[in-house]
Amino acid sequence: MNSPVFYDHFERHAHGAGLKGHSTHYCPGCGHGIVHRDLADAIGELGLQDRTVLISPVGCAVFAHYYFDVGNSQAAHGRAPAVALGHKLANPDAIVISYQGDGDLASIGLAETISTAQLGLPITVIFINNAIYGMTGGQCAPTSLIGQKTTTSPAGRDRAMGSPLRVAELIAQLDGPIYVERVALFDPKQRVKARRAIQKALRLQAEGRGYAFIEVLAECPTHLKLTPELAEAWVRDQMVPVFPLGVKKDLTVEPWFHCGPPSYDVEKFLALVGAEPLEPDTEPPVPATSAIGDLSLKFAGAGGDGAQTAALLLTRAAIDAGFDATHIPSYGPESRGGTSYADVHIAAGEVLNPAAPEPDILVAFNAPSLAKFAPMVAPEGTILYDGGVITQLPALPAGCRVIAVPFTEIARGLGRPVAKNMVAIGALQGATGLLPPDRFTITLRHLLKDKPSLLPLNEAAFEAGRRAVCPPSVPT
Repeated sequence: MNSPVFYDHFERHAHGAGLKGHSTHYCPGCGHGIVHRDLADAIGELGLQDRTVLISPVGCAVFAHYYFDVGNSQAAHGRAPAVALGHKLANPDAIVISYQGDGDLASIGLAETISTAQLGLPITVIFINNAIYGMTGGQCAPTSLIGQKTTTSPAGRDRAMGSPLRVAELIAQLDGPIYVERVALFDPKQRVKARRAIQKALRLQAEGRGYAFIEVLAECPTHLKLTPELAEAWVRDQMVPVFPLGVKKDLTVEPWFHCGPPSYDVEKFLALVGAEPLEPDTEPPVPATSAIGDLSLKFAGAGGDGAQTAALLLTRAAIDAGFDATHIPSYGPESRGGTSYADVHIAAGEVLNPAAPEPDILVAFNAPSLAKFAPMVAPEGTILYDGGVITQLPALPAGCRVIAVPFTEIARGLGRPVAKNMVAIGALQGATGLLPPDRFTITLRHLLKDKPSLLPLNEAAFEAGRRAVCPPSVPT
């Protein structure tokens, strides 16, 4: 691969040294290498390298970002079209390519594929159809042929497993796409057609004309257990009758996509949706409990404990105070009992990792949550738990500050046990001074503006939680 659109050395392999530093990870005879070459050449020939963003999938092309010297994004399995759409709308001048395999695009990502295609915005989709799940062990794919033996259809795919999905024909029926073609790689003539189709799809995007979809019938000698030559023959003789080659849709449209970059003017957005202007904030304080300017917290409890709501309230309050903050909920399978949790990060600068595998602060509402997450708390961290519910402590990490507050009992005393999450937030504020007290109440009033009758109780629960924290805390 000598295209300038490729990196000179592929750092993934032998740190870019020697022959391996010039080789991809693809198996001998795999079609991905040919398509990579043609895609790189088309990007270079059209002068699009500095504008291109390649979305690589979960699949055999997962490491494409090691090869293409363009902008790169790695999408979750099946979500490449949604990520591509986000890139295009955030930067309309970008040339966005969603590069996907049959499992990624036609199975787990089929909903994203269809909805993005129907929108019709100018992006380019390269769909590699080798009729198998290549990376994960050779399972039956949506495009596997009737009778084809795979690890999950050892006797051959039968009608009870469904018929092969003809994706190009499916996409061509939608109103959004303007160009859909299926090509192959099994001989020089077909490779020339594939190369031209890829270039045309990129050109249509560069000209602002619309959505283009190229399906490539590609060889997978490894899972077919064939030589590259026999794999090419198998594609020609077995796949082409099921997936006929050729143009499925080709509309002539005038360039229409000329939208400017999105506006990040908050006041204009609020005016557009009819919301009230934001009140100016004073300079937010740096979290006193975070020496590095990035504080991680984990809220954990059973379903119904309100851990998720408490985490969301803290995140909103931190954002309102001018911090960068993230909230990642994780709902367990239990509607009651067990544990579910939410990770929160608050940073004076930018949150670089929203997960909290070693939280600085743990707020636990039940015993299973405390037992599960307390060992993960960072050294010299803080553990805040419901002392009325958790009566026996598990082994806790040395050096942590441990505070017991009877969240549930305090909330029950106020006449509403479900308000224990607000008691916990108040106790958190009292124990750490993480944000000024009024910052929580201001955010709470905003969140409950449509339910004003709930505000007095929640404010009372917050204050009761704050008053319940009496230093000194209990050391381990």
